[in-house]
Amino acid sequence: MPLHLNFPALRGGLLALLAAALFGVSTPLVQKLGQGLGPFTTAALLYAGAGLVGALLRQKAEKEARVLRSDVPRLLAVALFGAVIGPVALAWGLQRTSGTGASLMLTLEALFTAVLAWRLYGETMDRRVWAAMLLLLAGGVLLILDQGLASSGQWVGLLAVLAATAAWGTDNTLSRALAERDPGQVVLAKAALGAAATTVLAFVAGEAMPSLGAAAGLMGIGATGYGLSLRFYLLAQREFGAARTGSVFAFAPFIGAALAFGLGDRSAGWGMAAGGLLMLLGVALHLAESHDHEHEHEELQHEHAHRHDDGHHDHHHDPMPAGAHSHRHRHDPKRHSHAHVPDAHHGHDH
Repeated sequence: MPLHLNFPALRGGLLALLAAALFGVSTPLVQKLGQGLGPFTTAALLYAGAGLVGALLRQKAEKEARVLRSDVPRLLAVALFGAVIGPVALAWGLQRTSGTGASLMLTLEALFTAVLAWRLYGETMDRRVWAAMLLLLAGGVLLILDQGLASSGQWVGLLAVLAATAAWGTDNTLSRALAERDPGQVVLAKAALGAAATTVLAFVAGEAMPSLGAAAGLMGIGATGYGLSLRFYLLAQREFGAARTGSVFAFAPFIGAALAFGLGDRSAGWGMAAGGLLMLLGVALHLAESHDHEHEHEELQHEHAHRHDDGHHDHHHDPMPAGAHSHRHRHDPKRHSHAHVPDAHHGHDH
């Protein structure tokens, strides 16, 4: 039996962890290279870099499903929350709080993602997951209290980062419906819309022009931490849903906090350490979830990249293709039992 059928979350978890690593290291680097720049300019440069990656990674039509005209309203919403509000709020907050605190606060993105996925898509939220979300929330509250006691102004920066996590949580949830599309096309569309909007806002706000070095650095960070990271994030959502991808992605803040410490940030106190520990426990608790029961698949027709060794795609080709390919196909009704996650084929009610 194929490895990804025995362990349905393994591939998704690895993809989400790779996305987390790329995004995690970007946060303290954005703080360092974005000094003296306006938040709109910073966001525009980050997503300009992401757009270049999206353009380079687009796939052929026979490999990945195309973005459709009907996806445009959702892409506009994803760009608004994920490529305008989120990065602008983060850039503004990073200039007013510590890199370690801001990195750890980003863990709350998993909370917003999981709750919205539960409300909008009916993804399962058992007691273990709810306990994990409460631990994340308690950790975030401790972070704000710690920074508020350490400095009268730093908590304002953390609240801005909190707003960024809410925006990105909304972005993550809306992106789930685009996870079956070519991730290169989705990254390109989102980045182009976000970069265009924030460039106009930077011009209107009269923000200073960046130096060549800062511009190149931020575009490089955007290419890896926002472009490649988003591509892997979308692929992870395709494998095991929005809430679980968000939970694995919650390791990103700890990677960012470690790098911030390595770059000389020594702002962490006992409150921040305790908050970070609660958040880490919350992430681990969510990832320990196991979901296995008998379930029924209704008849379904859709298009996405798929393989024929995953237990759900048994239609025939002549000749049979090797590896992943994309075309519109039909699933017959089926009832079976196996470990599963809320992907495109497991959206049943509980």
